Amino acid sequence: MDALTLLQTRQSDPRLVAPGPSQEQLSIIKRAALKVPDHGCIAPWRFIVAQGEALHKLGEIYHQAAVAEQQDARTIERAKSLPLRAPMVIIAIANVVDNPKVPRIEQVQSAGCSVLTMQQAAFAQGLGGIWRTGYFAQSPFVKFALGCKEEDEIVGFLYLGTPEVDCKKPVRHEPSRFFENL
Repeated sequence: MDALTLLQTRQSDPRLVAPGPSQEQLSIIKRAALKVPDHGCIAPWRFIVAQGEALHKLGEIYHQAAVAEQQDARTIERAKSLPLRAPMVIIAIANVVDNPKVPRIEQVQSAGCSVLTMQQAAFAQGLGGIWRTGYFAQSPFVKFALGCKEEDEIVGFLYLGTPEVDCKKPVRHEPSRFFENL
C-alpha cells in the first residue's frame, strides 16, 4: 500500500480476531513506532506488548484497578474481558523525562504519534487495529502495575488483529470544514 492511500484510507476496526501480527509484521510495527517526531532525541516512549496469556494478566490488572478504585459494577464486571477483544494489545506509555528544552506535552504527543504510526503500519500490512484509552489509561492502579512513574502517561492501548468484518467506513469529514486560510 502506498503512503498516500494509507493516509487517506486508514480506519479503526473495533472487532478484531486472530491472527494477530506475525513476528515479521510486529517487527515493522515496532520500527514504525520509533520513527515519530522526537524533539531533543530523548525517546520519551515505552511499549508493553501483551498477547496470549499476557492478555489475561492485563485483564486481571484492569479488574483489580476497578475494584480498588471503586468503579461501577459494569466496569468491574467487564474489566477482565476487555483485553481479550484482540489477539494483541500494545500499551503505549509516554515515558516522560525532565528536559528543559522539551516540554512534557511534546513528550506525550510524541508517544501519541507512535500509536498512530503503529496502527498505520498494521493497516498497511492488512491488519486491523483500534486505539483505545478510557478509564484504565488514567487509572493510578494500572499505571503503577505497569511500572509507570507518576509523571508518565498511558497514551493508548493499541488493539491489533484481523478485522472480523470487512467494513470500509465512509468519509466522515470534509476538509473545507476544518481548514482555513490566515
